[in-house]
Amino acid sequence: MTSETPAASSEKYKQRLGLVALLRRSRPINIITGPVIYSMVVPLLFLDVCICAYQAICFPVYKVTPVSRRDYIVFDRQELKYLDWVSKFHCTYCAYGVGVVAFAGAVIGKTEAYFCPIKHKTRAVPAKPPLPPYLEFVEPQDFDFGAKLSEIRDTMGSPRPPGPQGNGPQSE
Repeated sequence: MTSETPAASSEKYKQRLGLVALLRRSRPINIITGPVIYSMVVPLLFLDVCICAYQAICFPVYKVTPVSRRDYIVFDRQELKYLDWVSKFHCTYCAYGVGVVAFAGAVIGKTEAYFCPIKHKTRAVPAKPPLPPYLEFVEPQDFDFGAKLSEIRDTMGSPRPPGPQGNGPQSE
């Protein structure tokens, strides 16, 4: 039995309603740019199919161990009870997009290692850039996802520190 008041339970239900709640809590710029973000599903699907076909055709010829796609494309955020169905949909899309790009990078990296395993003398951007801040995958009782999301968004707007010459990324 939960110790929630009926008002708290009702508030959580309202937060989980979905599209109407999403429109109320979303920044207008997010709604405007949403179609651009979701239009990327077409090139992502194309990349996914092409990388899978490339690996299936070429890696056996080169006798290169294939990269496991399932290690890169992970769908687990649907288990989080504090996310409404719209947020879970967004999380699914992002998990797919980030996973496909990481999978493609791993396949391309193995190809480069097969044909030309020489490091670059300098590299403008690290091969694996640091990840933005992420929340831990937990189910706390009183978790305010909206507040945590706002905090993360605020930190992402900070300018990057300059490289050694005062502008641009640092070399490795």
